[in-house]
Amino acid sequence: MQKIKTFPKGGVHPPEHKLSAGRPIEVLPPGGRVVVPVVQHIGAPAEPVVQRGDEVKVGQLLAKSSGYVSANVHSPVSGKVFRIDKRFDASGYKRTSVIIDVEGDDWLPEIDRSETLVREITAAREEILARIQEAGIVGMGGATFPSHVKLNVPRGKKAELLIINGVECEPYLTADHRLMLERGEELLVGTRILMKALGVDRAVIGIENNKPDAIEHLSRLTAAEEGITVQPLKVKYPQGGEKQLIKAVTGREVPSGGLPIDVGVVVHNVGTTVAAYEAVQKNKPLIERVVTVTGKSLAKPSNFLVRIGTPISALVDAAGGLPDDTGKVVLGGPMMGKAVARLDIPVTKGISGVLLIPDAEAHRRPYQACIRCARCVSVCPMGLEPYLLMDLGVHERFERARDERVMDCIECGSCSYICPADRPLLDYIRLDKLRVGEMIRKAKQAVK
Repeated sequence: MQKIKTFPKGGVHPPEHKLSAGRPIEVLPPGGRVVVPVVQHIGAPAEPVVQRGDEVKVGQLLAKSSGYVSANVHSPVSGKVFRIDKRFDASGYKRTSVIIDVEGDDWLPEIDRSETLVREITAAREEILARIQEAGIVGMGGATFPSHVKLNVPRGKKAELLIINGVECEPYLTADHRLMLERGEELLVGTRILMKALGVDRAVIGIENNKPDAIEHLSRLTAAEEGITVQPLKVKYPQGGEKQLIKAVTGREVPSGGLPIDVGVVVHNVGTTVAAYEAVQKNKPLIERVVTVTGKSLAKPSNFLVRIGTPISALVDAAGGLPDDTGKVVLGGPMMGKAVARLDIPVTKGISGVLLIPDAEAHRRPYQACIRCARCVSVCPMGLEPYLLMDLGVHERFERARDERVMDCIECGSCSYICPADRPLLDYIRLDKLRVGEMIRKAKQAVK
């Protein structure tokens, strides 16, 4: 039996509440009107290439990437462009979006819509990179970093190992779990595609052992796959963080301020890997994703395959409607997700879950004075001192926060979760990071 691994430093064990784990993925058909933001990724906004009144098909380019760290945006539906305007997205701000009235479901003919598995990878490395870039694929675990950038290993660095992140350590979320169970073969071909792009001969799929069916299923599929293995992992949050996953799987530690490639590793999410399969083998851009819709009071916690641009309200309706006791709607999981004030915002490439929190659990308790218990220090997976970083934020001592490695914080929220005084540690650490980031950018510009 394979040894179960985990990362050694910090971590917490929040209740899981994987209410939708047993629910197969349902296809939620598009309808009405969709709102497609041109910014669904880290980096420069994409620039619209369509105009009001244009007829578009599924898969057609709507907005072209405007830089190397940017991503194309494609039409998730067929219909007529109603207008290009600013609309609210998950950030709470209005963003430039292409608004389309849905008419039928007419796809570009070059997209292979068949369910036939295409195993043979005929595309060369450069063609793989080009197709992934053209398809607008980004990190679908929530980070939304353009995938083609990750796959282009910087000069002087060498990739030795690909890790496929199937951890899904956020409580409640089950989208990746269902993908591994239902699209395991596509996942493995996608893994081979990414291996070829990176020039590596070894890949590990990391899965926490609260998903024994996914571990068993993929272990069986990889038995005949040379170079691809499944690594069971102990259940511990935030194991889905890149640095924690790398440490758990390889024992290697990404240096402060460094990137996974500095230790020879590249990490891609399960959803991203399946999207890479579709882009390279099926010529399909990233126009839809699996989203978990869940909550303790929800009538039908579900996993939906939904087109980008679909309003969150449509997903909630399909899962049984908004419960009367809903106190907060969070996009993502309860640890790192963001609460939203409205349900007409669209699904984007990085939204993996919609969590409806009952009113009784939705309110923060008044915070108290720090009791110096050091629990926040003991659970920090990055070895930071959250109580100190909060105090530095309160007193606007951002130079000291920089020296205390605040930029290493992965914003997992473990410190706030464990604090017996209910102190908003992460809120102030985010403030620190915002100000320190500004300081660093200004310093770099001054040097230039």
